[in-house]
Amino acid sequence: MTTTRTAAGRAMAYLATAVVVSAGTLVVGPSTPAHAANPIVNRFAADPSMLVSDNRVYIYATDDATNSGTYWDSTAWRVYSSADLVNWTDHGAPFSLSGFSWARQYAWAPEAVERNGYYYLYLPVDRTKIGVARSTSPVSGFVDARSEAMIEKGRDANTGEEPIDPAVFVDDDGQAYMYFGTRTPKVVRLNPDMISTSGAIQNVTITGSTVYGEAPHLHKRDGTYYLSYSTGWPGQIHYATATSPLGPFTYRGVILDYTNVSTNHQSIAEYNGQWYIAYHRNGLPGGSDFRRSLAMEYLSHNPDGTIPRVAQTSTGVGNPVPGINRLQSYNFTDRYVRHVNFDVRIDPNVSPAADAQWRIAPGLANSASGYVSFESVNHPGYYLRHVNNDLVLAAADGTAAFAASATFRRVPGLADSTAASFQSYSSPDRYLRHYNYLLRLDPISTAIGRADATFHITS
Repeated sequence: MTTTRTAAGRAMAYLATAVVVSAGTLVVGPSTPAHAANPIVNRFAADPSMLVSDNRVYIYATDDATNSGTYWDSTAWRVYSSADLVNWTDHGAPFSLSGFSWARQYAWAPEAVERNGYYYLYLPVDRTKIGVARSTSPVSGFVDARSEAMIEKGRDANTGEEPIDPAVFVDDDGQAYMYFGTRTPKVVRLNPDMISTSGAIQNVTITGSTVYGEAPHLHKRDGTYYLSYSTGWPGQIHYATATSPLGPFTYRGVILDYTNVSTNHQSIAEYNGQWYIAYHRNGLPGGSDFRRSLAMEYLSHNPDGTIPRVAQTSTGVGNPVPGINRLQSYNFTDRYVRHVNFDVRIDPNVSPAADAQWRIAPGLANSASGYVSFESVNHPGYYLRHVNNDLVLAAADGTAAFAASATFRRVPGLADSTAASFQSYSSPDRYLRHYNYLLRLDPISTAIGRADATFHITS
């Protein structure tokens, strides 16, 4: 692309490149702090379910550390909690297979809900049943609430081939729904007691260019119902929206790309005004498809309600949200780096002011000291990246290619060592600079180039 292309032309060129389409046996361990960043804990665990309660986030998970390492044959579940999402406490196993006298094997993806003064765990077992355990504590004391499965293949109509991966959503009117199933998503209403169903199991309709595999999850925001799910084995996390919790849902896009294991499973929750997504991948020594690790990232919603793709990072949410900064041109001091129509340039008197405000985050491709990425303040999840050496604003899509193109190494200013210059991570012979007020990457060899490639970071 040439440096004289219009902003609209550059934005359209970028968009063209971006289209892709009795009591349970408690195995309670010590309450010890785990570490921050990704993976968020040092034990093999998967299939997270987030629950926000009493100013803490609880994550209930399949305890991969109890499986054989050759199959998903775990025998217990695990629970962790944190108030700051940095320091995680391992509370041990809240429940195990032996707590269900009618279950034999396969402690798989749990779901947790708080209601009626109780905590409920919805637990798939045997690949054919979903049970429910209940306690007055979020971390211990769970017992079988029914003495039989709540959902059982062969006994109940329309369970599908594998009634697994339960996800429970309680709507504003108090009605609770449980989603579950592989290949065809299912939903059933729950009674107020939360341990029995009401009415028939229904199929959930999703229209559009997507495939449902497993791991349904429902969250609601501004009156819109968001159904997210894995597309298969391996799978991306897709999402669809509806105006009713029963659908029909319309496919909207990809939230999370494939991970480095053959399964994908997500949980989405809002905590202290910020949305998060928890998922699993292979992230610990000795890990595999069957020995997975828990991870967490920031998630956001665009002004139109769509969800930008979430980048999979090593830093996760283990660091505070970066502060807000501006990038002031060194040789045009009245001008600041801003985005407009997805293009990036330097302008004076920027309006709205947030178009020139950035969070300087750890590099998406390399979080080591000195590497940074620039996230838009008024479009969270959108970053500066280069496409054919032109700079654009784009939604993080979770790919390695995006991360590399949106990562820069901060160095002393080429024209003034007290300022800053930014070397491309993926094209290290090139630096961020302005030319005809548009931002691009160029090799720098002249005094004018060094000035164009130097910026002051201001508040």
